[in-house]
Amino acid sequence: MSPYKVIVDDNFHYGEEDERSEYGTYPTAEEAQEVCRRLVDASLLAEYRDGQTGEQLFDRYTSFGEDPFVVSLDGAPRVEFSAWTYARQRAEEFTAPGEQGRVTRERAAQRKPGFDAR
Repeated sequence: MSPYKVIVDDNFHYGEEDERSEYGTYPTAEEAQEVCRRLVDASLLAEYRDGQTGEQLFDRYTSFGEDPFVVSLDGAPRVEFSAWTYARQRAEEFTAPGEQGRVTRERAAQRKPGFDAR
């Protein structure tokens, strides 16, 4: 059995556990964290609009995006991942002016959330 499970909360229904879903299980903490990062990136891309500031994009994410986290199973070491902390950083990167922001968004769009790293 894989020792790390990715669970996804819905920011639109924050705190409502019946809106929570299991995304998948992964053999390593690094793989589970990478899936979380990709899910956050996908949520940010879905909310991105030209001309937004990083703060505006982050606000949209915290209202409507997916909030993934990692659960350690079978005594595996605890994994720390804050989707909101990561999203704040990425929102600034996605809204960077000019070519830099565009390239960052394009690279994130190419990395699908449901990858299989095995």
